[in-house]
Amino acid sequence: MWPYFQVLAPSVGVGLVFWLAMRAIFRADRNERAAEAQTRHELTDHDEQDADIDR
Repeated sequence: MWPYFQVLAPSVGVGLVFWLAMRAIFRADRNERAAEAQTRHELTDHDEQDADIDR
C-alpha cells in the first residue's frame, strides 16, 4: 500500500496546489470585475445627476 501512496502523493499534492491557485485567481478576477462594475455604475449615476443639475 505504501508504494502506491508514495507514487500518487506528489501528483495529488501538485493537483491540489494547482486547484487552490486557480480558485484564488478566479475569485480575484470575479471580485475585480464586480468592483469595476460598481465603480462604473456609480460614475454613471454621478454623471446623470450632474446632467440633471445643469438643466
